[in-house]
Amino acid sequence: MMSLHGSSVDVLKAIFKVADVELRVGQTQVSKALGFEVYPGEMLAILGRNGVGKSTLLSCLAGLPRGEMAGDILLGGKTYQAWGDRASACWRGWLAQKQQDQFSATVLETVISGRHPHLNRWSWESADDRALALASLAAVGMTDFAARDVLTLSGGERQRVAVATILTQNPTLYFMDEPLAHLDLNHQIEVLNLLRAKAKRERVSAIMVLHEPGLAHRYCDSALLLFGEGEWLYGSASAVLTADNLSRLYGYPLLQIENPGADGQVQRWFVPA
Repeated sequence: MMSLHGSSVDVLKAIFKVADVELRVGQTQVSKALGFEVYPGEMLAILGRNGVGKSTLLSCLAGLPRGEMAGDILLGGKTYQAWGDRASACWRGWLAQKQQDQFSATVLETVISGRHPHLNRWSWESADDRALALASLAAVGMTDFAARDVLTLSGGERQRVAVATILTQNPTLYFMDEPLAHLDLNHQIEVLNLLRAKAKRERVSAIMVLHEPGLAHRYCDSALLLFGEGEWLYGSASAVLTADNLSRLYGYPLLQIENPGADGQVQRWFVPA
């Protein structure tokens, strides 16, 4: 368990704090004494091998516990219990690993459901809500699909609808479990560019499970590695996402390749040795 954080965002006030979180699911110890903070505009990547508990931890951090948990999780300085379900849903958005559509609905109806936490019991979606949903569909290139039934979509199309839905919810903190699942490379970059631009422009933050460490280094400010048996490493993306750390994480030797990006920042990629 270790923290290697040295980001300039430390001068800001954290919007999300995790302290001494112990999480266990059955015989699996996901984390021991986990602690970190997330600041406005920060994007945090969670990485680890299959079955280590990434999705379980993300769910727990989002206030949707799946196991035995101890410790403190504060959203905007308050617990989820203190906020209540509706206010919590306005603060934080949740994108699950798998989308389950039990009934037929249009793409637009599905996307506009992201506004429901912001409505009272007897309210209907407004023209502004509809406009936000349409803008979110446009942002992921799905405008022409608004009238389509979600049950007819491909996996990648459905994933882009899920991203549009959480954009329509417009939370302050995004929890996203494998947001790039089922997406072609061009759409993966499109989604990450969209989230990065939104974080910079609107100072929203995101915690997401990712599988590609090169993309995590390119787009995220910080990273959390889960090694198993409760062991973890947290810090800035540049400090944590190294060939040595990732080789140990995945149990296979990796080579680190660096080259300057278009923005002048060094991009770091990893390939099997």
